[in-house]
Amino acid sequence: MTTPASAPASPTKLQPLALTTLILAGEVIFFLPFVLPRVFKPTLLAVFDISNLELGAYFSAYGVVAVGAYLLGGPLADRFAPHGLMATALAMTGLGGLYLYTVPSTAGMGWLYAFWGMTTILLFWAAMLRATRVAGGAGRQGLAFGVLDGGRGLVAGLVASVGVAVLARSFPDTAGGDAGVGALVDPVAQREGLRAVIATFTGVVLATAVLVYVVLRRLPAGPRLRGEGIQWLRVTTLAKRRTVWLNALIILCAYSGYRVLDDVSLLAKDALGYSDVEAARLGGLSLYLRPVAAIGAGLLADRYLASRMTLASFGLMAAGGLVVSLGIGFGESWLLPSVWLGVILAGLGVYAMRGLYFALVDEGGVPLELTGTAIGLASVVGYLPDIYMAPLMGVLLDGWPGVVGHRLVFALAVGFAAVGSVASWLFARAPASVA
Repeated sequence: MTTPASAPASPTKLQPLALTTLILAGEVIFFLPFVLPRVFKPTLLAVFDISNLELGAYFSAYGVVAVGAYLLGGPLADRFAPHGLMATALAMTGLGGLYLYTVPSTAGMGWLYAFWGMTTILLFWAAMLRATRVAGGAGRQGLAFGVLDGGRGLVAGLVASVGVAVLARSFPDTAGGDAGVGALVDPVAQREGLRAVIATFTGVVLATAVLVYVVLRRLPAGPRLRGEGIQWLRVTTLAKRRTVWLNALIILCAYSGYRVLDDVSLLAKDALGYSDVEAARLGGLSLYLRPVAAIGAGLLADRYLASRMTLASFGLMAAGGLVVSLGIGFGESWLLPSVWLGVILAGLGVYAMRGLYFALVDEGGVPLELTGTAIGLASVVGYLPDIYMAPLMGVLLDGWPGVVGHRLVFALAVGFAAVGSVASWLFARAPASVA
């Protein structure tokens, strides 16, 4: 049987340098597969000449590969130090960015997203979250995970703002930059502008790989497992814990809501008549909600329990979804405020949960040496939205063009918030004996 290896004890104090590096790496690795299509979706669809449904199919390819990677990556994170795993993952993801720069075919994009499903998850995801639990120290898990995701949101917002500026420089003022509704966009300018953004993102990813290797080598290891291969007995033991699966359901519902926010920039263009750059700017600005929500929720979780805070966050997510799904179409005077209010409410709820749902691992009583394995198990279910959400949104947006499709997309957030609220309530009531 696998036993904890002799290793330095887990630190009791916050490790700020390590946590800062984890924040940067934790968002940078997702710039290419996720931040790019979220913030620059109208431009990406035009340059690659694809539909919403085709983009959804790429995300499904990512998700299918990622499901297996979550399961295998957890035990790897419990055995090996994070700096080597995470630096390798970042470097491989950056190589994918070099291929994306060539504007590959539809088939090539499918294979690229499948490749990213492996590079961003297998060696990275559980290793990052386990390292965050170590870097957070004792009694500060809510703060550590809140700062992790809030900081990731700040990084995403700052880099998205840089990307929007890069894109705007490629558009003449009369042809799509900040031009008004209906302005014509030069396809060549669109293509070269998006490629400039891709090149910027790729360079940041590769540089971060070096930083991670250097800084995280100094992070205390904490207790680890030793033994040959993946110890499936440990996996099956954790699989019997009710809270592991309730945690997984909470992640699934929260992450489904997060994917709904991928619609923000396209919503701005279709419903409000924004230009490509204006729509990207709104998508980027929405990311600045993340540090406020995640850090605030993390601080409150250390005082009131993460499970209680997830319940409140699902309430905000449902309110935002209702405002957009019901508000759009009530007339021009209500259109703009309903979009902004709905995005803010849903964003606060969703981003708060992103700072909470791995703090639930500690609340559920999972031993530190099994953190990666527990995260891997919960993530297999929790990140299934990577498979189904983008295609589902594509069907709704392509099947009901314009405002109606966006209303239906945000209605999804309401349904998932309801299910997530029930899961959060059950998690908070789960007795310790079956945790």
